[in-house]
Amino acid sequence: MHCADIVSLLDSATDADKALVKKAYEFAEKAHAGQLRKSGDPYFTHVYETAKILAELKMDAAAVAAGLLHDTVEDGLMSEETIRKEFGDEILFLIRGVTKLGKVKYRGGERYIENLRKFVVAAAEDIRVLVIKIADRLHNMRTLGALREDKRERIALETLEIYAPLADRLSIRLVAREMEDLAFKYLHPAEYEAAVKIVKAKTKETMPRLEKFAQSVKKALAENGLTSFKMDYRQKGVYSLYKKLAAHEGDIEKIYDILAIRIRVDTVAECYQALGIIHGIWRPMPGRIKDYIASPKANGYRSLHTTVFTGDGSVVEIQIRTNEMHYDSEYGRASHAVYKKQGSKGVSSHSEAKWFARFLPEIINYSAEVSPRAETATPKWIRDLAATQQEAATDLEKREIVRDMKADFFHERIFVLTPKGDVIDLPKGATPIDFAYAIHSSVGEHVSGARVNGRMIGIDTELHNSDIVEIITKPSSKPSVKWLDIAKTTMARRHINNWLEKNRKK
Repeated sequence: MHCADIVSLLDSATDADKALVKKAYEFAEKAHAGQLRKSGDPYFTHVYETAKILAELKMDAAAVAAGLLHDTVEDGLMSEETIRKEFGDEILFLIRGVTKLGKVKYRGGERYIENLRKFVVAAAEDIRVLVIKIADRLHNMRTLGALREDKRERIALETLEIYAPLADRLSIRLVAREMEDLAFKYLHPAEYEAAVKIVKAKTKETMPRLEKFAQSVKKALAENGLTSFKMDYRQKGVYSLYKKLAAHEGDIEKIYDILAIRIRVDTVAECYQALGIIHGIWRPMPGRIKDYIASPKANGYRSLHTTVFTGDGSVVEIQIRTNEMHYDSEYGRASHAVYKKQGSKGVSSHSEAKWFARFLPEIINYSAEVSPRAETATPKWIRDLAATQQEAATDLEKREIVRDMKADFFHERIFVLTPKGDVIDLPKGATPIDFAYAIHSSVGEHVSGARVNGRMIGIDTELHNSDIVEIITKPSSKPSVKWLDIAKTTMARRHINNWLEKNRKK
């Protein structure tokens, strides 16, 4: 373990950045001297690995330094005053936030709702707090085997149900995949081993054909003038395969992307050029062409996907993206783009934080005291969600908060389109009512029907991925109590309740 290994991973680091990380490294190493983890490893190994993960995610120097120091205050090794004196208010703020999240213990069901509420509120203070905690959790998952069985199970369940989906929502797929697979291994060892065997068997069976086909693709691209590209293979995560098998009733023959070819080019134009060359030689499978460049997923994922018949009786999925898109999809736009320094603002002038706002439309204005950088650097959907997490007074309110948070924060999402091609992110099971309120409250209040993919449907019809939805409104159409049973999003239900209460008073 060397500080230089972390410093070398920093993105565009100044001398001051390097000095800050080095100082935090030395302070943490001294503070944790003599401490051991359950595994018998020096405790400093944990904070070192946490900081290294943050540097790999291209977080700023302050976040990396906070990663090194994040356990010093909670463990009583340093006082807050010492942190403030040596490292300043910003790093103390981050450490306090991580300490708050460290107190959240997942218990399942309604028992954990108040802690989960605190989790969201703490995350809203500064998104870096959340990414530091994700890095901390990832290293803990890598060393989970040293803990007793009941603790392993609780931490694995919390990781699978909260941390991995959260990393995915932040588009840090590399971390989300590893968390999912590690948690799956401890929670369902038999199913995990079965899925691993399938992956190994399919890889052994498929790889020779895939490598031969990849050589043909390389030759075709070069012969058509596309020579500046990189090609590798993407293997599906074990947990992801397990879920897909369950969706296809265990039929492995219906899963085409256990192994996929990934092509990286320099420009968007070259993405489409590569796709055209491939489709000109190999026939694409109908319904398997996805253009996530023209219509990105709501978490910012961009890529071209196609599945082609290779001519030897097999099919292969191909993903085509730019190098920038590849980095964003693996390490997360949340982790580096928002924090690139530019001028005195500390946030890029084209701040990609605006991208996050698509997750949750505005519910109410967030006015709590937060980090000075939170308004520009913290995802708006987290700030909006935090703003709705009032203390629950009754059992009914607690159940409603659990339902709302699961739907808006952790539930599987679908991505539907407006007729103009704008992407709307909704929870699975959402209806045209949810879609209408996501557009605007005035649209939601007068929705009478919807046209999906050119066909008229009722407002209680479930929407699906990639549906093109056009809302039909009428001045005479108004919210009713029945709408509360149809709506799935917190925002739609709140608007409906507010309208009903307002008009009940009238």
